Amino acid sequence: MAQATLTIDLSALRSNWRNLNSMTQGETGAVVKADAYGLGAGEVAKALMKEGATTFFVALTEEGVALRKAIGSGPVINVFSGHMPGDAMALRDANLTPMLNSIDQMLNHVETLPGHPFGVQLDTGMNRLGMEPAEWSALRDIALSQRPTLIMSHLACADEPDHPMNAHQLQVFHQMTDGLDVPLSLSATGGILLGPDYHFDLCRPGIGLYGGLPFVEAAPVVSLDVPVIQVRDVTPGESVGYGNSWVARTPARIATIAAGYADGLIRAMGPKAHVWAGETRCKIIGRVSMDMIAVDVTALEDVPETVEMLGMHQFADTLADAAGTIGYEILTSLGQRYRRRYLGA
Repeated sequence: MAQATLTIDLSALRSNWRNLNSMTQGETGAVVKADAYGLGAGEVAKALMKEGATTFFVALTEEGVALRKAIGSGPVINVFSGHMPGDAMALRDANLTPMLNSIDQMLNHVETLPGHPFGVQLDTGMNRLGMEPAEWSALRDIALSQRPTLIMSHLACADEPDHPMNAHQLQVFHQMTDGLDVPLSLSATGGILLGPDYHFDLCRPGIGLYGGLPFVEAAPVVSLDVPVIQVRDVTPGESVGYGNSWVARTPARIATIAAGYADGLIRAMGPKAHVWAGETRCKIIGRVSMDMIAVDVTALEDVPETVEMLGMHQFADTLADAAGTIGYEILTSLGQRYRRRYLGA
C-alpha cells in the first residue's frame, strides 16, 4: 500500500487542552477552524468535549454547520467571519453565534435574525477584522442593548512575548471594554502564555492544542508515516528527480517515498528537510514532486517500509522552518490522500 498514514493522537490533544486550561482562571474554548487545522474538526471537538470544552470557534458559517452536525446541539459554536450576506438561515438552523465585525454586519444581523445570539469582534490594532474604536463607540450602546454573548479581539504578535504590540493591544482592549458586563476574550495560545493580564473571561487556544509553537511544552499530536516505494543505488554523477537538481558525488542509496506537494508537503522544503528512519535522520534530496520525494538512505543498513515525516522526532514547525513558512501552513495543508488514524478516540 502506497498510501501514507496520518495519525492524530487525541489523548495528546486532550492533554494539551488540559495544560492550557490549567493556566487560566476563566473558560477555555478551542479554535477548530480549517477542519481543526487539518486534523478533523468533528473528531477533535468531540475529544475536547470529553475534557469539558463547551465553546468552539470556526472561521466560516459553513464550517460551523458541518461542526454542528458532528457534535450535536449543546456546545456554543462562534463564527469569526461574522454574519455575511446569505448566512441567516444557516446561522439560525445550526444555532451558530456570529462574531459581528462591523456596523453593516450588526444591522444585517438585527434585521434578519432578531433575538439570535451574537458576539462582537473589536479591532485593537491588528487591522484585520473587527470594529475600530470610533466605530465601536458609535455602536456600543445599541450593541449592548442586544445583549451580546461575547466581546473579543485578537493579538497580532502574541508569539513574540516582548513585542510592544501586545501591551498596546491590551491597553486598547481595556479602553474599549472596561466596565462592560459581557464576557471578554483576547487570547489564543500565545496570549495564554503571556499571562493572566491577557486572559479575561475566555481563552481560545488553537495551534497549541495541536502541538505547535509557541506552546513549547505541548505534547505531539500528529505523526505522518510515508511508505517507501522503491530503493535504488546511484553512482557518482547520476542525478535524481526533476531538473537534475541533485547529483550524487559519491555512491548513494536513494529511497523514493509516496508523498509530495499534493499531500501538503511544500515543495520549497526540499533542500533543507529530512525524514527519520528509526533514530536515523535521512536527508530529502532533489525536488519535492507532486506524489513522490527522494530520500538519501545511504546510512541505513536496512531500509524500513515507512519513514517518519512528522512525529516524535520532528513536528510541523521543523518542516515549516525548512520551507520558510510556519507550522500552521504545514498542518492546514495536509492533504486528503492520507489514511487517517485516530488514537484515544
